[in-house]
Amino acid sequence: MTRPTGRVLTLLELLQSGGTRTVAELADRLGVEGRTVRRYVDQLIDLDVPVESVRGRYGGYRLASGYRLPPLMFSDDEALAVLLGLVSGRRARLTTTELTASETASAKIRRVLPKHIAHRLDTLLESLAFTDQPGEFDTPDAGILLTVADAVRHRRPVSIRYTDRDGRRSERTLHAYGIVAHSGRWYVTGKDPEIGEDRTFRLDRIADARALPGSFAAPEGPAPAQRLLSGFATAEYRHEVTLRIHGTVEQIRARLPAGIASLEEHEPEADQDQDRDQERDQERDQERAPERWLRVELRAERLDWLPPLLASLDRPFVIERPDELRDLVIALADRLASCARRA
Repeated sequence: MTRPTGRVLTLLELLQSGGTRTVAELADRLGVEGRTVRRYVDQLIDLDVPVESVRGRYGGYRLASGYRLPPLMFSDDEALAVLLGLVSGRRARLTTTELTASETASAKIRRVLPKHIAHRLDTLLESLAFTDQPGEFDTPDAGILLTVADAVRHRRPVSIRYTDRDGRRSERTLHAYGIVAHSGRWYVTGKDPEIGEDRTFRLDRIADARALPGSFAAPEGPAPAQRLLSGFATAEYRHEVTLRIHGTVEQIRARLPAGIASLEEHEPEADQDQDRDQERDQERDQERAPERWLRVELRAERLDWLPPLLASLDRPFVIERPDELRDLVIALADRLASCARRA
């Protein structure tokens, strides 16, 4: 397809989106001059596409009402964006009517896609997992995402060029287990065969991906989403934090999800000097299960976000380490008390 022909089709797509488009707007979107836009419009009219000219201050071009659109034409990136949006919608809390509409729309789009694109997108959807209710996600490069998904589906090694958070670039081989959408980003999790350890990579930091010959066995154990969350919770950071929080798992997870912190039951040692009132308090606490003392462990590069988060929990807590966090919590409490007194 020559470039002018491609621009004519792009012009048609812009007009199909509805409304009146000015010549200046169309020229800017197509990267051409206004007289070229008029020439492209003439070509569409020659093809019996009913393009109307609208005069006046807000004039321009539009399609005649009632014009029946031709079959859908999606690029790889467009098809990927649309289908991922529909998949995310199905996982969100939609009503039954909305859920049915999402499923039928997805089926219709797949039917009109070229077979090679439809097959690759089906491969991606089979390799995809979400860690929670999806929100808005940045759509990664279509070529990289589809290549990695194909490697996941067929258990083929994949070579990636990667830039880490410190700006270091490397090329490595990955046995990809799955693609996971988490907190607005896309990740691939798998095993680095050179070091024999699991690794997680952000897809937007992968500059290139290509499949390699060979295959690997499917791993046993947790699913890709759980591997991702476990990896985040145990990653090495500057600070190691240990807390005891009294509450339910749901209350704590609302502020400290599995990708940030790990939870386990805390069983305090008996204190021989406890008086009877304290013993009765402990018995009442146990009877109020599932509210109980839970040990929370997490790692963080910075601590300044934790004091307001702990305050928002509105649950009793004890800081075991580090002392720096305890100082930050006291400082926040002093600031809040000072503001309250001034009020």
